[in-house]
Amino acid sequence: MGGRRGELFLIAGFSGLIITLFLAFNWVPSVNINAFESPEAQRIFYWHVPAAWAAFISFSVLFAGSAMWLFKRNELGWKLHIAGSEAGLACGLIAVWSGCVWGAAEWGTPWDWQDYRLNSFALLTLLAVFLVLGRRSQPDGVESRDTFATFGFYGFVLVPFTYLVTRIWVIRHPGPIIAGDDASSISLEMRLAFYVGVISFTLMVIGHIITSIQITRFEQRINRLQRIIDGE
Repeated sequence: MGGRRGELFLIAGFSGLIITLFLAFNWVPSVNINAFESPEAQRIFYWHVPAAWAAFISFSVLFAGSAMWLFKRNELGWKLHIAGSEAGLACGLIAVWSGCVWGAAEWGTPWDWQDYRLNSFALLTLLAVFLVLGRRSQPDGVESRDTFATFGFYGFVLVPFTYLVTRIWVIRHPGPIIAGDDASSISLEMRLAFYVGVISFTLMVIGHIITSIQITRFEQRINRLQRIIDGE
């Protein structure tokens, strides 16, 4: 039943993402051409910002799961750690890629190494890369779990830092708009498309977490059966 729920959330999320793209490129109005070097490129933000939002949700799940494993030795916590790191990697890569597309069009460069927001979010995504690839390359055990859970637990500090830096240091990356002081300047059509994107990415993350927990449970059962067969 849990796997079925996960599939339904994933289908709803992916369908919403397709709708978001359609709304972004065919329905929402263009921005003020005097405020942007490449005004049409801003349409990618209807995926970029919701993807970053979903990445923050994923890293929050990663943090909670890591804490549950480190302090309670909770198996569900380890499954949440795995699901959160995988979802954080997927959403983080989408946010980074779409941000590079925007940067190349608007700034003339896909990346600015002096911008705190860009670099802190990149570190978050690299953390997810390390956790996902590292876990796949190491045998499952208490020591390896402790190592990866520690990185997931303490790495969470980058989430509030990444959000706050645009309120303190605005270099290239713009400050918060939807949740900031300029939210009222966004038209209704733009807000609706944005919220569809946020809801869609959130549903996708929920679906992935449910599905990942089921897959991890099956993998652990297979490993236990394999050890029994091998006489360990």
